[in-house]
Amino acid sequence: MKKSTLLTAAALLLLLLVPACKSQYDKILEGNDTDAKYTAAFEYFNTGKYNRSAQLFESLTLLTNGTERYDTVMYYLGLSNYSNKDYYTAETNFQQYLTYFPQSSFSEMAEFLRIDCLYRATLRYELDQTPTYTAINAIGEYLSSHPTGANADICRHYLEDLGERLDRKAFENARLYYKMEDYLAARVALKNVLKEDAENVFREEILYYSAMASYKYAAMSVAARQKERFLVFQDDYLNFIGEYPESNHRKELDALYAKVKEN
Repeated sequence: MKKSTLLTAAALLLLLLVPACKSQYDKILEGNDTDAKYTAAFEYFNTGKYNRSAQLFESLTLLTNGTERYDTVMYYLGLSNYSNKDYYTAETNFQQYLTYFPQSSFSEMAEFLRIDCLYRATLRYELDQTPTYTAINAIGEYLSSHPTGANADICRHYLEDLGERLDRKAFENARLYYKMEDYLAARVALKNVLKEDAENVFREEILYYSAMASYKYAAMSVAARQKERFLVFQDDYLNFIGEYPESNHRKELDALYAKVKEN
């Protein structure tokens, strides 16, 4: 028998054997036995095989839609993807679940887990903060509905962390002008940060760089404009030490203030 004929025969034999080699999982997944799928989905979930349980619960959404099991299936679909660390898919699952079952016994946990997925999707402060705002809004809704909920303290921690991230982004964007030695623009930008958010967690650093920017802008000015511009620095200095008399920046600013007063 020719070699090509043997290969063809072997290939045909393999195709015939594939259906016979299907695993029990494949048979359940491809079948329409709702009870078997439901039982298997929980067995896989409880043994940590979340990818398989997710596929089974996904298949069950069509079979249980409109039944009493639909609530549980939808929730455990999200929980399977979450446990499998597929947070993007899980967030979508939980959002859909909350749309269908806002009053379910699972709804508070689903809302929190969706928040956890959103929090994990946020980006460091240098990057686009749209996901951060989305997470903050979701956390606000959760805390409004569940101020004493089991996960309220975790959500408050997330909120604090995300708020600090936004504060840092605003501060660093303004400080960029200082690094570029555009001191007039730096002072304006830094002051605007505090106009928009007086409680910015980097307030001390913002006031420090504002004072330094006003000093350097004055020092670089022509002699005829220096006096009035150093007065701006003196105001910034006095504002700074009024709020932060024990700051680590105090010694540096004191020296600059003394230098200006001598002239």
